[in-house]
Amino acid sequence: MRLAVLVSGHGTNLRAIHRAIEAGSLPATLALVTADRAAPALDWAKGQGLATFFADARRVGMPRWERDVLAELDRQRVDAVALAGFLRILSPAFVDRFPGRVVNVHPSLLPAFPGLDAIGQAMRYGVRVTGVTVHLVDHGLDAGPIVLQEAVGIGPGESLEELETRVHAVEHRLLPEALRLLALGRLDVQGRIVHIAEG
Repeated sequence: MRLAVLVSGHGTNLRAIHRAIEAGSLPATLALVTADRAAPALDWAKGQGLATFFADARRVGMPRWERDVLAELDRQRVDAVALAGFLRILSPAFVDRFPGRVVNVHPSLLPAFPGLDAIGQAMRYGVRVTGVTVHLVDHGLDAGPIVLQEAVGIGPGESLEELETRVHAVEHRLLPEALRLLALGRLDVQGRIVHIAEG
């Protein structure tokens, strides 16, 4: 599987994907890393010798950004796309170019706390348990079929930074595992339900 990773920030999930590929546990090639803004993740990818593409979505606008990125994905013969800390909503036309093959990681137990600042949302709401969801992207906001989820308890008096660290550690395990299942053809999507085939 030739994989593209879309990033907006520091790229810790990108690094987790790269480690899994290098270790041989994720049968994929990291074909392209692209960003919608100047991001440390893109600098890291360049330092690793990975193929990168950058356009500033705020300057060119999302329609032009998507057209340019899709053209580059075609040039790199990309099969699947991972959103790893990517902070923009993709258009239906973009998602439909990779049906069932755009994967996002979100730091909550969806459908709870979609959108930005999900960890902060959970803490402010006072829930005792939050977590991580990896899902297939559809036309909704953090609404696609769920591939993997894992709960993370919130300890009494825990700080936002402490919780973020523990949630991110789960993200770094679940996202590469979901991509592995996708690469091996083990995801069978029936409506909203994702069945994971034995393998």
